[in-house]
Amino acid sequence: MHVWRSLAEIPDLGPAVVTLGNFDGVHRGHQAVLEAMVADARARGHVALAMTFDPHPKAVHDPAHTPELITGVDDRIERLAATGLDGVLVVRYTLDFARQTPEEFVRDYLVRGLRASCVVVGRDTRFGRGNAGDVETMRALGAGLGFAVDIIDDACAVSESGRRWSSTWVRELLEAGDLPGANDVLGREHRIRGIVIHGDALGREIGFPTANLDHSAGMIPRHGVYAAWLTVLDARGNTRAAELVGERMPAAVSLGMNYTVGGTDLRVEAFAIDRTGIDLYDTEVALDLVEWRRPMLDFGSLDALIAALGEDVDWCREVLAIRA
Repeated sequence: MHVWRSLAEIPDLGPAVVTLGNFDGVHRGHQAVLEAMVADARARGHVALAMTFDPHPKAVHDPAHTPELITGVDDRIERLAATGLDGVLVVRYTLDFARQTPEEFVRDYLVRGLRASCVVVGRDTRFGRGNAGDVETMRALGAGLGFAVDIIDDACAVSESGRRWSSTWVRELLEAGDLPGANDVLGREHRIRGIVIHGDALGREIGFPTANLDHSAGMIPRHGVYAAWLTVLDARGNTRAAELVGERMPAAVSLGMNYTVGGTDLRVEAFAIDRTGIDLYDTEVALDLVEWRRPMLDFGSLDALIAALGEDVDWCREVLAIRA
């Protein structure tokens, strides 16, 4: 899949079926719509393209109330690629971009930039300065500029339970620590990622050496201990970790404050189960969370903490063996 960061990068791929959105989480509702759009484009002999935004528009217009994003932009792009799209334009969202009129946006981005023959939108789509454009605006512009408009079938966006698939639903489940539920809506495990940095080495001293993450992307769910899969995405110059790139390793993950030793800062730590002697410093890793076990607790002593960690690891090993 092609990924473009500006209109100037886009080659002439011929007529395109185009959609646009934030696609946070690229959940099953997004997937259903995008896969249907791709099939339609193939039937027409056209390419299928999407436009998405970074940062989230609300971070620009209302930074005090920016939603915590379920996925970072790199994971969003990867998930969009999995739907079969031919290309994605990642637009840097700024106030200048937001000042375009609906006609300017459609003409410059959808028609001239992406060469839309058909634009696929939801019924509640808004675009252009002050969100002045809506579905009827898009239809009128399509009639004048020469592209069709398809309205997304709401049935594509409704779950088996009858609730509409949504990023809001995913956030609710993550905040509750319901990872099986969140992962069902997402259609895959929830991922957080970051760079492995040096910590205080306490884990190594007590027999549970952990990879401490400088968290960079992915919503932090309910604090606690999780069963997860740890994957090295990029060795970033760490030759000792190069052979581990792409391997999914079972892990016990803790998210939160280590109360037993007086911790006050959020920590993201992963213990690679049944792996010894690995060096993950400076690598970029992903943690795909499978199931929540317990909250972060003050065990009162290191001995009690060590015993609890042993039980956590045994539980994680069993959960991941079942889910593998």
